[in-house]
Amino acid sequence: MTGVQLSRTSVAFGDRDILKNISLNLSPGSRACLAGANGSGKSTLIKVIAGAIAADCGDRAVRKGTRVSWLPQSGIVHLGKSLYAEAESSFNHNLSLLARAEEIGGLLEKHQKKDSSTDALLEEHRLLLEQVENSGYYRREAVISMVLGGLGFSMEDFERETGEFSGGWQMRIALAKVLLEKPDILLLDEPTNYLDIEARNWLENWLGNFTGGLLLVSHDRYFLDITVNEVYELFQGNLKRYAGNYSAYEKTRKAEVESLIKRYEEQQAEIEKTEALIRRFRYKASKAAFAQELIKRLEKMERIEIPENLKKISITFPPPPHSGKIALTLEGIGKNYGARPVLSGIDLLVESGERLVVAGANGAGKTTLLRIIAGEDNDYSGSIKLGAGISAGYFSQDNAEALQGSEQVLEFLEAEAPIALVPKLRDMLGAFLFRGDDVYKSVSVLSGGEKSRLALLKMLLKPVNLLILDEPTNHLDIHSKDIFLDTLSKFRGTIIFVSHDRSFMEALSTKTLELTAGSHAAPSRARLFYGNYAYYLDRVNRETAGANQKTETPDSAVPGPLKLSAEKRLLDKQKQTQMRRLERREEEILKAIEELESVKALAEAELSRPEVYANGEKAKAVKIKLDECTAAIESKSREWEELAKELENMRQ
Repeated sequence: MTGVQLSRTSVAFGDRDILKNISLNLSPGSRACLAGANGSGKSTLIKVIAGAIAADCGDRAVRKGTRVSWLPQSGIVHLGKSLYAEAESSFNHNLSLLARAEEIGGLLEKHQKKDSSTDALLEEHRLLLEQVENSGYYRREAVISMVLGGLGFSMEDFERETGEFSGGWQMRIALAKVLLEKPDILLLDEPTNYLDIEARNWLENWLGNFTGGLLLVSHDRYFLDITVNEVYELFQGNLKRYAGNYSAYEKTRKAEVESLIKRYEEQQAEIEKTEALIRRFRYKASKAAFAQELIKRLEKMERIEIPENLKKISITFPPPPHSGKIALTLEGIGKNYGARPVLSGIDLLVESGERLVVAGANGAGKTTLLRIIAGEDNDYSGSIKLGAGISAGYFSQDNAEALQGSEQVLEFLEAEAPIALVPKLRDMLGAFLFRGDDVYKSVSVLSGGEKSRLALLKMLLKPVNLLILDEPTNHLDIHSKDIFLDTLSKFRGTIIFVSHDRSFMEALSTKTLELTAGSHAAPSRARLFYGNYAYYLDRVNRETAGANQKTETPDSAVPGPLKLSAEKRLLDKQKQTQMRRLERREEEILKAIEELESVKALAEAELSRPEVYANGEKAKAVKIKLDECTAAIESKSREWEELAKELENMRQ
């Protein structure tokens, strides 16, 4: 059995405890993610598990034969090899296994007669060759082509020198290599950051077939929901496990936070009352001792803190100016890059208030179309007409990286914001991950991700009624995405956007424009679907499966949602009823697991008390209770996994 185990592991940076007495076990079959606010220590914990950094104290145990592969967030650069050769180097660990197998073969040739040592060598030889075979070494050409293709590389890329690839593609190379290594334990820190929707879908499928243990950090809720079945939250250096996928964790954590907020408010009221008494009696000689007692009580009080990533923050931006019914009209839009056609003859009418998501494979021209609409690219054919009263705001990563200036982040926004919003800027900055002293950073020293968030916030401060957004959520965590989505949902203007975050696309969009890349042989194609991104995917999947090919007509010719037959409506209704029943049962199971976890924690705490473990009868009774809790948790977890699988099948 392979795996990695941490026991009572702690890490501190200066006087700040990042990890406190962390215990964690990863084995084949583990499907876990790390949750927590930015800066809570998620990447640090993954580095400790990977062996990249040493803990200050505690144990890291790696079972014999376990191979661990780790993908960091960023910073990997490959040079000096072709893409294919770099990918092939992922199989190099097999060379030592083959060398040992060859060495054993030589030893066996020298054995004159069979004995126990011969049997041992034969068994080792068999295991070595089996390990090499299972790694895919002898099929590596096909495996490499499959993985590189799945992550978006073309066959023409295979012979390109790796140094020619940009930073995002460098990280795709790094991801390809850790996948090709086929390790026992796979550690992925933000693996989807540089992936488009097609590559994310491919990675989801690959991880679904991966038999080793998985621990990942991601800000993509949909990706987490279909990839993991347990969540570990880091908060104030402590690690706590939650059974279920990420959405289940959020439901459970929401209830916990509501209780926590109540206790926090009660504590704050007590602190305020105590501080008032101290101020009142501090300088009265007859009450000085009493005041000192109150001060000591405050100092000893264990302060309740609410996790930053679970605080409910609502922010508002300037209302959009009034506009006419039509926001935008495109007629015959075309664009070529050299001899290659990217967009051909696109006609589109966007009404005010619509949320249009532009979908399509990498290279289909999504960003190009948004640049044309935003007026950033004037080299195109056809015409664009903005509706009456339309004023546009445009966000892209390129615009974000161009931000410069010696002023502080807070000063930069104060110069851009309407006067009424200046008092709210700190809350807004906090929602976009600029917390504490981050607001005093100079704009010129910000990282690419920080500039991206600042540019997005700057754009939202302007009173516009058409937002054109190219990958706006790339550098936001899940909590910030939720705040951003809530803000956009309340926005009364029009939104045209491109994103690779499926849950964000489904939640925000009301219509979907699909772009298909053109070629020398065929022009590009654009189809409009009268539904959100989930509806669009359902239609495309049905088309791919060949369902209703003869009777269906393109959405661009349909003025509204398709009319379903009475039979189909009945089946859909029955399916929805069954799903709601299963979802309620899922909530009940997860609540039961959480309650059992609490009982188990209390029993463990009780067993650690000297008056209990020193008394045989008491210790035995607590141990029985602990074993019963553990068995019940395992039983409920199995029940949840079966139910979750049934729900997943129904949702497909």
